[in-house]
Amino acid sequence: MDEVQAYIFDVFGTLVDWRTAITKALQSEGGRCGASNQTDWEAFANEWRQGYMLKTREIANGLVDGPLHVDVMHRNILEEMLASSKWNELGKIWGDEERKKLTLAWHFLDGWADSSEGLHALKQTKIIAALSNGNVRLLVDMAKHANLPWDAVLSCELLGTFKPNPKTYLGAAYHLSLPPQQVAMVAAHIYDLRAAASHGMKTVYVRRGEDIVDDVTSKADGGEVDVVVNSITELAALINPV
Repeated sequence: MDEVQAYIFDVFGTLVDWRTAITKALQSEGGRCGASNQTDWEAFANEWRQGYMLKTREIANGLVDGPLHVDVMHRNILEEMLASSKWNELGKIWGDEERKKLTLAWHFLDGWADSSEGLHALKQTKIIAALSNGNVRLLVDMAKHANLPWDAVLSCELLGTFKPNPKTYLGAAYHLSLPPQQVAMVAAHIYDLRAAASHGMKTVYVRRGEDIVDDVTSKADGGEVDVVVNSITELAALINPV
């Protein structure tokens, strides 16, 4: 990894804990509006996230057209969910104001305990940038909220598509004025790293429990990624040993 000058990071799941924050936001808004105590808020959060993953993947693969602004996408998916038979009781009690508030909750996700410290340490010697499907304002708000000290915010909104479309990885390298071989993609999602590696980037897998796959290993151990870590502080220590 000595030749790597820039580390570009997936954000949702890799650096911030979306599941806990969104589950709490749903539960809070549900309680305020009189939702049933039996409502499975984590299931709602997971379905919302899965809708986003499916839609961004379809757009990235050219299967459908859709908004490149994730706030719009999150709101559209929320509307579809609240209109469904599964969640229509919530649809009856959540009006426009509640729906706006919940959509904006994605801007203010708490970072994992190691994320900020690790990024600050890595930033001392390397370029660090977000490469996320999130829209620009969402990523800026999240950076301020979770103290993520980016050198650059490379929103896929600006690159014209979503990961894992090649334009995102190659566009990130282009805007950092680096060949892909001098860029490392850091993510808790193996699909993201496989796509980055196919364009010559180095890869760092962070174990966060985001993937169904839980046996990712490094090339040194016969696996497919360059480095496997349990935290961003561990990555920073590898790159900048004391």
